[in-house]
Amino acid sequence: MKIGLVGYQGSGKSTLFEWLTGVAADAALSHSGQSAMAEIPEPRIDALVEIYHPKKITRAAIELVDTPGLSRDHQGNATRLALLREAGCLVLVVAAFDGSDPMADLRSFDEDLMLADMEILSGRLERVAQSLTKPIPRPEREQLEHEQRTLQIVLEAMEVGRPLREGDMTDDQLKVTRAFRLLSEKPRMVVVNTADDEEKPERFTETSTDVLPVVAVPAGLELELARMSPEDRAEFEAEMGVGGSDRDGLIHRMLATAGQMIFFTAGEKEVRTWLLPQGGTALDAAAGIHTDLARGFIRAEIMTCADLVRLGSEREVKAQHLVRQEPKDYVVQDDDILLIRFSV
Repeated sequence: MKIGLVGYQGSGKSTLFEWLTGVAADAALSHSGQSAMAEIPEPRIDALVEIYHPKKITRAAIELVDTPGLSRDHQGNATRLALLREAGCLVLVVAAFDGSDPMADLRSFDEDLMLADMEILSGRLERVAQSLTKPIPRPEREQLEHEQRTLQIVLEAMEVGRPLREGDMTDDQLKVTRAFRLLSEKPRMVVVNTADDEEKPERFTETSTDVLPVVAVPAGLELELARMSPEDRAEFEAEMGVGGSDRDGLIHRMLATAGQMIFFTAGEKEVRTWLLPQGGTALDAAAGIHTDLARGFIRAEIMTCADLVRLGSEREVKAQHLVRQEPKDYVVQDDDILLIRFSV
């Protein structure tokens, strides 16, 4: 799972990247982008380790991409944003210090996304029109004409500043637009990078919604705290009267925005967390573990982490008849521990 950090120059985007990943921003990559993995914190895995004492512990991770800083005159931003076509969601970092205007940056960012998408779609529309001038088989021509009509509808909407949502499109049209991975259609959240001494960070999050979550974080201060030893950090926080932000909560918020969830596999060999799109099935989970499991899928044996921790062992969970047999179309739930039965 890839999540893109984007922001205008001076927003503190790279500072946030280092705080979340522990990897320092590389100046040599400032024009091409930098990526690093951030483990997804999951406290329930510790309880599973106490039960199984596994030889190996593996935590799921997300890939964070620190993109080149955007220009406020929009020049070159389409190229910079192209790095994010494959990202599952966008995290916009806006500065809220030294006279910055985070709301203006948000409005400008929407414009940049739209311009980048329009550039991609316009180029494709030109190529389609050119192809239609040539003699081609009727099925191919009908397909290209359908694509042409769809792209024209999308571009006309974007020209008046209206991005199309899935509810506005037919299934056939969505097949066309999804191939372009439009930036303006990606789920997104906002991180407001506040001053270290910001007294009312909540004033920036009043507009937060499920559709566009907004989180306020003093990224510079958090990075400074993260670099300290636990003892020095505790002393600094006590002296300055500050408390650390919820890094774990922010990562989980990003995960939810990207439409992802976690499930577990557990045993003496390994306790592990896995990523799965929300609404994913047991078959999807099996495929995420290994393609052979999906190919030979028989059933999924499922128990919940809560039941296992409460009862202390698999034996007790089974004795209480709390292990379920589920088919491949079972929708995996948070807290599920899966064992995939399959044939070779």
